[in-house]
Amino acid sequence: MSPRVRRTPTGRAGRLRLRRSLATAQRGADLLERKLRLLLDREHSAREAARAADRVWRERLAEAETWLVRGVLLGGESAPLRAAPADRARVDVRWAVLMGVRHPAAVDWTDPVRGAAEPTPPNTALAHAETAYRAALRAAAELAVHGTAADLLAAESARTRQRVRALRRHWIPRLRDELAALELALEESEHEEAVRRRWAATRGGA
Repeated sequence: MSPRVRRTPTGRAGRLRLRRSLATAQRGADLLERKLRLLLDREHSAREAARAADRVWRERLAEAETWLVRGVLLGGESAPLRAAPADRARVDVRWAVLMGVRHPAAVDWTDPVRGAAEPTPPNTALAHAETAYRAALRAAAELAVHGTAADLLAAESARTRQRVRALRRHWIPRLRDELAALELALEESEHEEAVRRRWAATRGGA
């Protein structure tokens, strides 16, 4: 299949069409640049939130591992398993949409609930370890949410930037060149027509 050839419009109707096309392309580029700014701003916020969650995750994990070692030394290797609640933590991800990009926005965390008949940690060290591990898991969930959001927003930012570049560097300059050439041709045509009319009027008067 042969490629489609774009026909350059001619005449006054063509000039009007080119002017409209140029205005549309410029408005489109402006809107895309606004979209790009919003995407980059939200991506930056997501990156900052991910970095903060990563710091918390590493700190809480190191703290939990320290308390776990102490708790095992005090209560034995099986102590953490005996004190673990049967319930599990629940994580719900809340989603948002920005400029057509659906991305995770926040995470709702529900701690596991220990039943009344279930044993509690046998020593204070394991109790601290349990608290620290829960905080580390919450931070890990937030890290995943914000990191994923940043990646999705970055991907859309890259696509939007390419579209803006195509409009600003190629499509809009081409339309401007075509419009300038057409206006020059129309001006020359109108000038020639005016000369012919004056010449005809002179001939008629003679």
